[in-house]
Amino acid sequence: MNENIISKEQVNTLLLGLDLGLFDPERSMDELEALCEANGLCPQARIVQRRAAPEAGTVLGEGKLAEARLYCQNLDVELAVFDGELSGSQIRNISDYLGVEVIDRTMLILEIFRSRAVTSEGKLQTELALLRYRLPRLSGMGLSLSRQGGGGGGGAGARRGAGESQLEYDRRHVRRRIDLLAEKLAELEKRRGETRRARQKAGTPVISLVGYTNVGKSSLLNALCGADAMEADMLFATLDPTARKLILPSGLPVILVDTVGFVSRLPHKLVEAFKSTLEEAAFSDVIVKVADAADDERENQLEVTDQVLSELDCGDIPQLTVYNKCDQAGAVSFQPGVLLTSAKTGRGLPELLAALDKALENRMRPVKMLLPYDKLSLAEPMRRRGSVSVEEYRQEGVYFEGIVKNDDLHLYLPYMEP
Repeated sequence: MNENIISKEQVNTLLLGLDLGLFDPERSMDELEALCEANGLCPQARIVQRRAAPEAGTVLGEGKLAEARLYCQNLDVELAVFDGELSGSQIRNISDYLGVEVIDRTMLILEIFRSRAVTSEGKLQTELALLRYRLPRLSGMGLSLSRQGGGGGGGAGARRGAGESQLEYDRRHVRRRIDLLAEKLAELEKRRGETRRARQKAGTPVISLVGYTNVGKSSLLNALCGADAMEADMLFATLDPTARKLILPSGLPVILVDTVGFVSRLPHKLVEAFKSTLEEAAFSDVIVKVADAADDERENQLEVTDQVLSELDCGDIPQLTVYNKCDQAGAVSFQPGVLLTSAKTGRGLPELLAALDKALENRMRPVKMLLPYDKLSLAEPMRRRGSVSVEEYRQEGVYFEGIVKNDDLHLYLPYMEP
């Protein structure tokens, strides 16, 4: 398989799909087309076959493959992308029949992740996911099976024997690389854990924006924090988590984290590979689930989000649901109490901030107190783990107004105003 063709832009591409009645095939193919466009490919046509069961060797039937081959010939197609996972032999069989390179949905997503990863951890995670996915498919990806190091009719060659096949050599090399990447990621995860523990020690609440890809999470982050996270109208614009400080209306400082977006039928191996990135959500104090208000499939987007959060064991974390891009929703009606926002116009952002304050109120407490001068050391936990809005020096001591953690409240009870 020519891996470079996946990363080339402007490659004429044919989309293939199989409808087994398990999901909306049209919606899934639309998403596959968007994935291709996010990787710079040029979808020319799509073919979907409805069957009760896939054909064992080629998934699609012979008639549909013949139709697909005509498309490839007439539209100068160089690449076919199948909307699902294929085995190595299925990739080889379909490619031989069509006369073009073939990849599946998972390979396409992995390639997008590979090209977009920015941090060293993101790059390592991507490579690890790619190698783990390709390992069982090496025999079907067009790799040579010629013998390496085979012996001749005497001398050292005879003692070396027939040697190992190229496939065996490649598998051994891939396994070694997988082990090395896993070790590096374990070390990075250890560092991430130390950073997370430092946050927890400081008492700064963490709020994670999660949801379907391209629903405007990065735009919300920028609108709320004045940050400069990458925004783009494409799938997977954000792959590495972005954290920014945010001051809520109560004065409480929090960390707002933008996470990688989800897609329907996100490959399990991909969730596993990016778990250390996604588990920012698992260690959050509040999770904000973001959906696209203007998308008819917004409820399905939330189902995908809930499914991934369930895999990360986030069920006991307080969650808010936000429908973003409400300025594009037209006359769509929503249930009362739904949080509607527009990162573009600013609509609903004050309500969202108030809801975040409400979600965190069981952790924090507003206080007014007068600390004697010999007790000013108590102000440090308030500054570090809460916030100070008023600080006045008076004859009897220093007057403070602000927010303290409930865990620290006992320190201030003797000095609080009634």
